Amino acid sequence: MLKDLQLDHVYIACGYTDLRLGIDGLSNLVQLHFELDPYTNTLFLFCGRKCDRIKALYWEGDGFLLLYKRLEKGKFQWPRSSADL
Repeated sequence: MLKDLQLDHVYIACGYTDLRLGIDGLSNLVQLHFELDPYTNTLFLFCGRKCDRIKALYWEGDGFLLLYKRLEKGKFQWPRSSADL
């Protein structure tokens, strides 16, 4: 499914994101904080504080797709924001 996507952009939200946010919260974060349009052919990636789970937000043209991945072992190598240093 996702492997066949021809994305225009992939954005990684540096730092930690509150993963309690759902589609509305994450799309608002994209619009207000990053000043980007979530209704484009773009994949947005967010990571939680423990770095063992991520969420991905993608607009499919008729609605949002929200993906969630939690690692059983290990952590994602995630770039931190200047506020996290």
